Amino acid sequence: MSSIDRLLATVPTRLWIEGPADPVEGETFSVVNPATGEVVAQVADAGGKDALLALDAACRVQGEWAATAPRQRSAILRRAWELVVERTEDLALLMTVEMGKTLAESRGEVAYGAEFLRWFSEEAVRISGRYTSAPSGTGRILVTKEPVGPCLAITPWNFPLAMGTRKIGPALAAGCTVIVKPAEDTPLTMLALAEIFAEAGLPDGVLSVLPASDAASVTGPLLADPRLRKVTFTGSTRVGKLLIEQSAQQVLRTSMELGGNAPFIVFDDADLDDAVTGAMAAKMRNGGEACTAANRLLVHNAVREEFTARLTERIAALRVGPGYEDGSDLGPLINEKQRGAVAALVADAVDAGARVRTGGHAVDGPGFFYAPTVLDEVPADARIVREEIFGPVAAITGFDTEAEAIAAANDTEYGLAAYFYTRDLDRAMRVAAALESGMVGVNRGVISDPAAPFGGVKQSGLGSEGGTEGIDEYLNTKYVAFTA
Repeated sequence: MSSIDRLLATVPTRLWIEGPADPVEGETFSVVNPATGEVVAQVADAGGKDALLALDAACRVQGEWAATAPRQRSAILRRAWELVVERTEDLALLMTVEMGKTLAESRGEVAYGAEFLRWFSEEAVRISGRYTSAPSGTGRILVTKEPVGPCLAITPWNFPLAMGTRKIGPALAAGCTVIVKPAEDTPLTMLALAEIFAEAGLPDGVLSVLPASDAASVTGPLLADPRLRKVTFTGSTRVGKLLIEQSAQQVLRTSMELGGNAPFIVFDDADLDDAVTGAMAAKMRNGGEACTAANRLLVHNAVREEFTARLTERIAALRVGPGYEDGSDLGPLINEKQRGAVAALVADAVDAGARVRTGGHAVDGPGFFYAPTVLDEVPADARIVREEIFGPVAAITGFDTEAEAIAAANDTEYGLAAYFYTRDLDRAMRVAAALESGMVGVNRGVISDPAAPFGGVKQSGLGSEGGTEGIDEYLNTKYVAFTA
């Protein structure tokens, strides 16, 4: 039996509602290995009745969990962090099997995702308020923070662990119960995480995990139920808008981390070695399947050819193959639909006049592989400039002036992440202020940090995850007025 088979034999595949549970309707759906196209597991398929059972459980224990001492909540999160770190290899292999990223990338995600549990274990004991005299002298002002209540967390497939811990960590730290609806493509990692939380001492009912082939069958009844008090979602702007619309009926608290169209600007004074290394990280991390991925590489025309040649050499050298095989630098895309979407964007750009410097084609199966690609001379009207690529494709466009670069960078409805390279400190401060983005990387290609707020502006979302700001998304503010 291979290491993958041994791992899959131990992975939970039932729903998680006060522990392992079978769906009311008894249905299952398939989880596919994107490197082979083969089914690796049959997972319980939740429906509306299961969703309401999970909400019943969350509501039963919400008051007790909210009243649990912050230090106790902190200790559970800390123990969960320890267990995730201890099981890095198993969790990394599991993610690679169900999502496709390389083992090195998966190990990095385990470390990153675990850190949210440690960070929010520390934030749990630092929830504060204030007590002051009213300026008029007629009374006292007491401000306290209280948990929002039962939350629905909807997580994406591209970071199966970290997108869960980034939501579960602050919710539990704040005293909220949580129902997680993981992505259909990658439910196994979240179910494994539910087992870890139980082992860490989390009481039954505080966390439920509901894999589902039909997301709306689970989210619809929950969003319509007045007992739910918050929805947090990471995914496309299109779906986020629908969830915001649905959440308005119950006036739910919302946190939305939505689509991105990140610019990566290389000025003529940039250190090109650093810029190329940063572009590799910003573009090719997670195979390009990240909302923070550099979508549009804007390079000063004075250095564009040299930068493009260097980047092309690096990208062309990437070895494509199953993420769990030695020597693989780039795994498959998540499914055939996503590979088709990437291929369509490349074809549209080429038809519009873009030049293929390397790649530009799907890789023969099995599996859903696409060749690492560099496009140069991409015209402004190509779809790839406007739409998220979510694949290993670097699209390069030239510019001549700083003002032109900033205008091009901001010419999008999105505003999640932006990157730029320069050695001029004045320019760094000026451009960082001018970019319409919730996060900006200056001379660095990876900016995510559990200790920093993660979130966007414009149609890239609402609210922040991570940092000291992250726990506030799960807390209500209460003002109590006292007489003088």
